[in-house]
Amino acid sequence: MADGGAEKFDHLHQILYIGSEQYLYCDITKCFPAYDELPFSKRILLESYARNSKCYGVVEEDFACTLDHWICKNPGGRKLAFLPAHVIWQDFTGLPAIIDLAAMRDAFCQRGVDPEIVNLKCQVDVILDSSPPIDVSSNLMPVVQSSGRDSVDQSQKKTILEASSEKVCPIHCLQIQSESVNNLIRTQQLEFDRNKERYQFLKWSAAAFDNLRIVPPGSGVLHQFNLEYLADIVFNKNGFIYPDFTVGIDSHITMLNGLGVLAFGVSPMDAEAVMLGEPLEMALPEVIGCRIVKKPSIYTTSTDIVLAITKSLRQAQLSGKVVEFFGSGVLQLSVLDRKTIANMCPEYGAIAGFFPVDEVTLTYLERTGRASNQIQLIKQYLLSMKLFQSNDESSQKIQYAEILEVDLSVITSDCSGPKHPKDRVPVSKLKEDFLCCLNSQDLIRGYGRVKNILAEQPFRLNDGAEFALKHGDVLLASIASCTNSTNSSVMLAAGIMAKKAAEIGLSVKPYMKATISPGTSIVTHYLNDSHLVQYMQQLGFIVGGYGCSSCISQNCTIPESVVTAVQMGDVVAVGVLSGSRCLDSHANPELQANYLMSPLLVIAYALAGSIVIDFESDPIGIGKDGYQVFLKDVWPTCQEIIDFEQNLVVPKLYKEIDYKINFGTNQWNKLEATNSSSLFCWSSSSTYISRPPFFDEFMNEDGVCVKDISNASVLLYLGNNVSTDFISPAGSISRNTAAGKYLLSKRLTPRELNSFGARRGCDAVMVRSTFGNLRLENKLLKAVGPKTIHFPSGDIMDVYDAAERYRKTQTPVIVLAGLNFGCGSAREWAAKGPHMLGIKAVIAESYNEAYRSGLVMIGILPLEYLPGQNAASLGVSGREQFSISLTFSKNISVHQTLEVKLSTGRRFEVVARLDTEREATYFRFGGILQYAAHALLNKASAL
Repeated sequence: MADGGAEKFDHLHQILYIGSEQYLYCDITKCFPAYDELPFSKRILLESYARNSKCYGVVEEDFACTLDHWICKNPGGRKLAFLPAHVIWQDFTGLPAIIDLAAMRDAFCQRGVDPEIVNLKCQVDVILDSSPPIDVSSNLMPVVQSSGRDSVDQSQKKTILEASSEKVCPIHCLQIQSESVNNLIRTQQLEFDRNKERYQFLKWSAAAFDNLRIVPPGSGVLHQFNLEYLADIVFNKNGFIYPDFTVGIDSHITMLNGLGVLAFGVSPMDAEAVMLGEPLEMALPEVIGCRIVKKPSIYTTSTDIVLAITKSLRQAQLSGKVVEFFGSGVLQLSVLDRKTIANMCPEYGAIAGFFPVDEVTLTYLERTGRASNQIQLIKQYLLSMKLFQSNDESSQKIQYAEILEVDLSVITSDCSGPKHPKDRVPVSKLKEDFLCCLNSQDLIRGYGRVKNILAEQPFRLNDGAEFALKHGDVLLASIASCTNSTNSSVMLAAGIMAKKAAEIGLSVKPYMKATISPGTSIVTHYLNDSHLVQYMQQLGFIVGGYGCSSCISQNCTIPESVVTAVQMGDVVAVGVLSGSRCLDSHANPELQANYLMSPLLVIAYALAGSIVIDFESDPIGIGKDGYQVFLKDVWPTCQEIIDFEQNLVVPKLYKEIDYKINFGTNQWNKLEATNSSSLFCWSSSSTYISRPPFFDEFMNEDGVCVKDISNASVLLYLGNNVSTDFISPAGSISRNTAAGKYLLSKRLTPRELNSFGARRGCDAVMVRSTFGNLRLENKLLKAVGPKTIHFPSGDIMDVYDAAERYRKTQTPVIVLAGLNFGCGSAREWAAKGPHMLGIKAVIAESYNEAYRSGLVMIGILPLEYLPGQNAASLGVSGREQFSISLTFSKNISVHQTLEVKLSTGRRFEVVARLDTEREATYFRFGGILQYAAHALLNKASAL
């Protein structure tokens, strides 16, 4: 790997002296005169490319030839190979990747090869706090679930209830104030119990593999926790220093760019490849400069700034590009503000929103407990490499492909919704906009409610209290993890607002679900230390856990009587969220309208109980003295926020968390790993952890396993923009799905089914979930749902059952798709699932790039219609049989044109979307896992 640099580039190595210490580094500042014109993000990529050139056979002459390519404002589509220094996973996606390596070790052992040859080649972190479901809130009792083998007995229930009465968090061993501890402890206890098998496997893997760090549950969500603890900014490996260049599959990994760490989201299979020492191939991105100027209003929150910048950038064409921020206004943004902006880059289409390291960054590092010698090393190295943003003038030399400008002084308070995050609405016009959407017949934003626009639907809670619902009523108020709730100033402001509201006598409606899912335990600490959490509790907001709750539909259900009222009255109920997603019915299926906004506005609308309110003229409630209370009465001042922040967000707080991670948590330390061997002990009865079949059959001796696709049937005929949500669903497992039926056949109860995310380590569950979304539209059928037609029988059945029937007759299957196939969040099972269904190829009009790469990595051939063509224009119905010859040449090449022959006699051409020679090599081996296994076997044979 990259711990010593390339011998062929020794003349680039320099020594950096810091005090009595000396460090070796690859100095690329004098590679060519135009270095100062490169954007900071390109400088980091250039360093990685030069330092690791020997790892993928680049000679010095080839390296010199690429330099002109780097300075181009629009470098084109040429791909280069990079070796990232760091891979970060959240537990749901990291678990299957580690399981793959454990299965590979088994395969090596069966061949008589030392299994420990299979290991991690770079630093890998797996964080176990991504998406815990909220089992309890102020109005809901916990739902006790087991790990899936046996039902929870009475003693376990007693343990949970006893734990909930304590005032000490079992995860952090710290005192927690107010009754919110009950809900937090119950949620964490239930989460630990239900995921015990997964945690045991990961605890084994931490000891079995090199370079693997497991962050125990209860510490913080992936991206925010990395900002607090895991981000190195500058790596020091055996005295050789280099920039932290990180990849991950979580959609919010780009948050790290706010700290000056260049971070890209990649497909899960790409991340697995990097773990195994394979380079990441990517086109050198076009870099757009975004100049930030002036100062924001004191009433403007980070959320307002994020939404304004997102809207501004969304209007530009930023797909596949990096946005690099500079200008005097950048100094007005804290690191927490910057990471919030960087986190939203998927929403404005860029692959990264990068803030170079500056003095503000170093101040943040000091405040969060970094050692002074580490901060000194970071600054001196970055200065030596011209990677430190010293002042605005230094940016004037940089040649950006284009420069955009955002004026912070003109930003107003806005939100996004009600169906799409791109639809931004000023808060001052939200009431008017919602009523317009309510009456509109427009399917994109409207709801088509014409009559009785604000008619009420009565209902009764279990305690007998009677209420009535109407359009626009808020049923979910969720301050969720990743974007806003980890920003100390915003969360402290929300706490101060809650204090003012509680003291006046306001509270949320008893039927409303109000939760806080902070991205990190730091938030809980400073809210507790400031005694603000008790006021949130008093209003009805409960800390339910650390993770992406509402963002990925992990909120617990709304009370049944409320659901009935919503359905009977066809009420357009509302969710107000401070996470990063607000999609139609995404947070909860009963909530047709969802708005993304700042935590302060979440509290404001929760108190008002309805989105149909004008804060300037309408009160948010009636105080205990009987007088009307307006938003301005409880809105915190800038000075109040500053006083709380300076007193509470201090290095000591972060060091306490560091201590817990270094020495473990009580529950984690008590957990016993399954075994101490380098090989994992699989359990045949487990429905959480199972050995995948990817290595059951090794490739031929020459590694080539390309076969013709002969007389394949179409498993699915899909349309445009089919996202990974439809290919590999998230959320809870329904008893009526193929996966649910399988688990019920294992004698699990409906309550024990858990979520697809929690069961990603079990291939038998995940293959049955593939294309299992209830809203899947298959053009072979008229009905919507996870069904298809088996040919030639004509039987309509679940997608999995049809695939199994094809498998038994050794009939290959393919998928037909439209534009942008595989868009959305990257999920490893969105590629692995189709592979296990027996899908050999996909023919689509176009692909999401990350998903296309994932298909290649797993061994599925992505084919693309010629420009202007699709299944309809070619007269393809999907009922034919398809044959594609691949074995006429073992060297299937990049963008090779192939002929598709139909059983009807029709023929047409497609292009193989193998975009690089390395991808073509991976495909010839049957995917990256087989390629890496073959390479390791060759290495073992040479020893």
